[in-house]
Amino acid sequence: MKFTGISGYDHLFNFVIPKSRKEPERVLQAINRPTRETALSFINAWTDTRQTRPSESKAFAMLNDMEQPVSGNVIDAFRNYQIRPVPWSGRAQVVPELAA
Repeated sequence: MKFTGISGYDHLFNFVIPKSRKEPERVLQAINRPTRETALSFINAWTDTRQTRPSESKAFAMLNDMEQPVSGNVIDAFRNYQIRPVPWSGRAQVVPELAA
């Protein structure tokens, strides 16, 4: 899905789940190699587009932790920007929230 941010630049996101009766819009980005650089890229994209989306929208970073553990610094960076980090190994925990 492509959203234009307040900067005027377009940002691509992997999945957008529309608002339901129970949950607001949910934006998901799959990150195969969660590093400082990939985290900052998604944080920048979300921060730029957040003001153009409904105020209650939520962002999720789906993180590949199958080959190596995700750094605590990457997890903390997402949390600091109200982006929910979801390790792939823990994806079942967010299914109810994403499916609602």
